[in-house]
Amino acid sequence: MLNPIDTEAVIRDGGAIGHFPGEIHEGVAWWLGACFVDLSSANRLAVGSDGQPVTAEFFRRLCKGAVNAHHHACRVTAISGITENAFHAFIRRYQPLPGAYLAATRNPDATAMVRIRLYDANSELLTEDTGLSRIRRMIAEDRVPIPVSDSARGAIEHRSTTAVEAAE
Repeated sequence: MLNPIDTEAVIRDGGAIGHFPGEIHEGVAWWLGACFVDLSSANRLAVGSDGQPVTAEFFRRLCKGAVNAHHHACRVTAISGITENAFHAFIRRYQPLPGAYLAATRNPDATAMVRIRLYDANSELLTEDTGLSRIRRMIAEDRVPIPVSDSARGAIEHRSTTAVEAAE
């Protein structure tokens, strides 16, 4: 595994959490996106973020990992600059729609605490029993899914926060 992480410390609490830079890096988002889509066999996934500069590359990588997961051809709805509550309402409205939400909290030492939360098709936060432990194991054992061909690659549709909130 290139750029390994402490999977036990980072992959927890419904997704991944860690100080950036340091405990977590942008590649973790790719791994989570690919593993989550593969594990859930999702052909659709909503990905939201708080829109902060620190989460931008995590957001991009999670979307790319999801659309590149094996043969699933996952279609990602990407919504940057949305609150977690509004994002959660969005995935509840379109159930069964799994989702991933990214946010960061700035620390005084110029690092950020980055959190990625994974929601299953019923809009419930992923738990150890509903897939988080399997995702952790896939990452720890370097079994992150890769695309099988260009035709199996999904697509990313960017939606504005305004459009999502107007649909509510």
